[in-house]
Amino acid sequence: MVPEKLKEVKRKLDSGEKVEPITVRDFLYWFWQSQRRGWWVVKQMRAALIKQELETYPDFNSVYIDALIQFKKIETQINKNLKVDEPEPENIANNSSDEVLNFDDPTYRISRLEAANKQLIFVKPDSNLSEAITLMMTHDFSQIPVMQQPKRGLKGVISWRSIGQKLAVGKSSTIVRDLMEPNFQLISEETSLFKALPIIIEHDYILVQNKSEEICGIVTASDLSLQFKQLTEPFLLVAEIENHLRQILINLTRDELETGKDTKDEDRKVESIADLTFGEYLRLCQNPEIWIKLKLSIDRRIFCVELDKIRIIRNNIMHFDPDGLEDESTETLRNFVRLLQTLRSLNVF
Repeated sequence: MVPEKLKEVKRKLDSGEKVEPITVRDFLYWFWQSQRRGWWVVKQMRAALIKQELETYPDFNSVYIDALIQFKKIETQINKNLKVDEPEPENIANNSSDEVLNFDDPTYRISRLEAANKQLIFVKPDSNLSEAITLMMTHDFSQIPVMQQPKRGLKGVISWRSIGQKLAVGKSSTIVRDLMEPNFQLISEETSLFKALPIIIEHDYILVQNKSEEICGIVTASDLSLQFKQLTEPFLLVAEIENHLRQILINLTRDELETGKDTKDEDRKVESIADLTFGEYLRLCQNPEIWIKLKLSIDRRIFCVELDKIRIIRNNIMHFDPDGLEDESTETLRNFVRLLQTLRSLNVF
């Protein structure tokens, strides 16, 4: 499936026309109005690009979802002295970092975070201290960068800690430059998030610089907490759901558990509930005879419809969507957990 808009991009590039850059979010929307870079959607996007002999720069799956990307034709170089069926040998050492960073690179970069792509609130070195304090109090910041102009001229960082330390040693001033930390923490947007983690933990923040040497964002410990919550909460919710389901089904006999097994996997032995897949949990609950034995006293149809939603969400989670789960899907998980917790508290199972 190739969206008409992508075909139009191909036609423009072939005719030498200029194609304006778009955001990753807009590009995603061309594919069934998708909002997240799930594995299946990304696979279809790559297939469509290859079919049109196009690629994006930077790669659409390696940058922040609202970052701009450009379309260009796939460039291939064939050494005429070689046989047609032999590809030209490639010396990676001769490539730029941009060329080496292709879509097969699984690195989760700091540039994926929203905080690394936000317009910065800053103060100038000669600003009054009251301006910095007011901005930090208004926005609940622990620190703000000190710059000569938006995105450029970084001089340092002023924070509650730097102010307190300078005042503690008797350095009293009302000018920002006198109370800032000149030794700031700065990394490239291409840095691995996991390499940035120790720095953020130690210093509570890190400033991010893009390829144009602009300061494009600041990532704090609070930003990391929110990001990891968004990424890990769905896994924890699914784990809790699965643990509850095992408690519900634990008293079934081995023969009854066998009835939930996938018919395409007849040779697999089922010794206990732990040997079943999530889809097989669902199949057991859909069985009217099994449902009666479970004695849950709730509507089987509604329960199974919701459980099937959980199964689909679980499959998406296990393929790991770097943009996190949609809010609606996360809420579906939370609601089902609440249902199971309520049943458990009422000693239904």
